[in-house]
Amino acid sequence: MKKLHLNSILFALVFLFSCKGDSDPAMRTVKIGGLYSITGNWSSLGKASQSAMNLALEDVNNFLEETGSIYRLSTVVSDTKLETTTALSAIERNVKDGVQVFIGPQSSAEIAAIKDFVDENEVLIVSQGSTASSLAFNDGIFRLCPGDAVEGEAISRSMYASGKRIIIALARNDAGNIGLQTSVKDSFVNLGGQVDVILPYSPDLTNFSALIQALRSKIQQYSDEVGASKVGVYIASFDELVNLFSQATNDQILSSVNWYGGDGVVQSAALLDNASARRFAIKTNFFAPNFGLPAQPHPDLNRISAAIFSDSGIEPDAYALSVYDAMWVIGKTLATHKNVLTDYEKLKESFATEANQFFGITGPVLLNDKGDRDIGSFDYWGIVEENGVFSWKVVGKSN
Repeated sequence: MKKLHLNSILFALVFLFSCKGDSDPAMRTVKIGGLYSITGNWSSLGKASQSAMNLALEDVNNFLEETGSIYRLSTVVSDTKLETTTALSAIERNVKDGVQVFIGPQSSAEIAAIKDFVDENEVLIVSQGSTASSLAFNDGIFRLCPGDAVEGEAISRSMYASGKRIIIALARNDAGNIGLQTSVKDSFVNLGGQVDVILPYSPDLTNFSALIQALRSKIQQYSDEVGASKVGVYIASFDELVNLFSQATNDQILSSVNWYGGDGVVQSAALLDNASARRFAIKTNFFAPNFGLPAQPHPDLNRISAAIFSDSGIEPDAYALSVYDAMWVIGKTLATHKNVLTDYEKLKESFATEANQFFGITGPVLLNDKGDRDIGSFDYWGIVEENGVFSWKVVGKSN
């Protein structure tokens, strides 16, 4: 894929046209692109991310004005629907319009789809949700959430500590969910457990009858060997989990063991709204990990969370709140390091420097040498019923 423009020429033009609308000819408006799933799978994160970005835009621009910076930020959001082709089309379109810095996309499959374009066109990406260790490179793609190795180890410890000794592991066929499945397998085996890995299923799968039949056989076999209380099912998925759960809801064998999930289903509105799928989740004590916030909350957490909830109707988790932090790191990078937008290597280095010095709503943003968040704890989310009302609640924490 050919590079669309030479960056030095492209962004000089962007600054020129941006300045025409500013009263001060020295002012420069930098457009930040948002690549979020607003209407597709994992839209709970996409909608909350958009609200977090809008809130941060006002806060960061106030900071830039107060510090006398010549920069101001603006935003443009594209709905990727969590689709790889849509994500690639969106970034291509936005780069043609002069956007060089993006927050999102939120899935590893989308990151894999845009990587070549990002490398060739010298774009800076800050993903709030991609976890696949297979995408950990020293490139222009930064990830502000803990990777699959950290998440897989955390939930494996929790499953093992609860008495599980055999885990049947499923995954949607995409980079992020396969990475989680692999991490769980490696971590759980290292603890002394056994993992039966089922081949990943197609993202387009809607009829899970064949998979359900295979699961029934395996659950029955292992339950006969060690007892159902020592057997669990782990599934790394997005909202297609709803179809599986609704088709399994009356199956006595599938509901005889505990189920666990990956971060891609936490706070899923689709799961919460489907009565039969929701019933299966409650019956099997299903929970899934989500990147957790620091034990000592940031003083602005309540204000920011309330504002995001008011705008989106979604209680923001750490993934969504990392979008707010990402906007701040971008703003500080522009304010502190001169001419970074015309020097791609300097832009990447400066962003990493500012990230590693930043303590945000999600805590210290410490990146490893691949540009990915290095540490993290997890909250476990499940569906609970209170007075006839169903909702997602934190039901535990990683140990």
